Amino acid sequence: MLIALSIHGEDKPGLVYAVSKALASCNANIVDIEQTVLQGIFAMFIVAEAGDLECVEKRLVKLSTDLGIKITISPFERKKSKEKNLYVINVLGKDRVGIVRDITEVLLKFGINIERTSLTARDKLISIEFIVDVGSADLSKLKRELLKEGEKIGLDIVVQEYESAVREKRLIVFDLDSTLIDAEIIDELAREAGVEKEVKELTKKAMNGEMSFKEALQERIKLLKGLPVEVLEKIYSRVEFTEGAKELISALKRAGYKIAVVSGSFTYFTNRIKEELGLDYAFGNELEILDGRLTGNIKGRIIDAEEKARIVEEIARKEGISTDKVVAVGDGANDRLMIEKAGLGIAFNAKKVLKEIADGNISKNNLIGLASVLKLPSEFTKRL
Repeated sequence: MLIALSIHGEDKPGLVYAVSKALASCNANIVDIEQTVLQGIFAMFIVAEAGDLECVEKRLVKLSTDLGIKITISPFERKKSKEKNLYVINVLGKDRVGIVRDITEVLLKFGINIERTSLTARDKLISIEFIVDVGSADLSKLKRELLKEGEKIGLDIVVQEYESAVREKRLIVFDLDSTLIDAEIIDELAREAGVEKEVKELTKKAMNGEMSFKEALQERIKLLKGLPVEVLEKIYSRVEFTEGAKELISALKRAGYKIAVVSGSFTYFTNRIKEELGLDYAFGNELEILDGRLTGNIKGRIIDAEEKARIVEEIARKEGISTDKVVAVGDGANDRLMIEKAGLGIAFNAKKVLKEIADGNISKNNLIGLASVLKLPSEFTKRL
């Protein structure tokens, strides 16, 4: 007969061995097992085939007394297996009372069964992972509801198909401005040139998808004509990385990721960032400079949304990495195509146009939370 065992108590060496030895001595075969330690408490669940139930009960009662652990035994009926539609939902944010309640309320509303739940903490940030069977639920509506609930209570949500979530990722591609760095370089240049208002208006239209990036970029660069090249170094010297960016890049490198920055910003800055962080690739638009001043033109190809997606595919091909093993992170309409094509697309502190198509949304203070989504070891993300 099949039996289910639940074992818990204070963690100590040898518990798994002791329980498995007791079962084996009664010729009971373990068919399923799961064990964990939570806050110093040992917990294990076992399904086993027991021919001699009396022997099992006798041995486990003695074991419970000897080791000071609690063991419960109950009959188990194997249910007919049905095909599941599994997804992984990651919830990121600062810890507070009621997070699990609020998210599971949404899942209950859609009739979704939770298969497994786990929690990890990185400094003040927590990540709760739910593995769920969405069944026949409307996934688009579910994602909208989760996003709405997350924004209401200050949490970030990432939703992935289970097969995609467990598939090893090998390449990650970041936008630069307002993603890896806490600045819009074009706005910084505009401030130095005295045309900040005009450039910001064009930037806003491009980020919201109201005009093409290529058109907006060309118009903005024209306004910078005559700016001394020394201004570029001045701006770079005051640029700050987004909170958690350096720690995340370090963790990704230690985990063996290839890392690229593919940006509609400028090569002067993307190349410097590549050098400072030790990235594998950097792409940006090249400002034309003549006699030490900006000419108001771009040299060579313009990196817009289509070009970003093409570059990501180019890097993946070169590295022998399939696109389902690529992660793309960006904040605006110009990142849409590369995020749609990636195995995992993350909208970071993003506009609505990007949030609607991304697999997940991460806000400005939670970039390091991507380490939990990608299951990077916590020791990889210690503060530098």
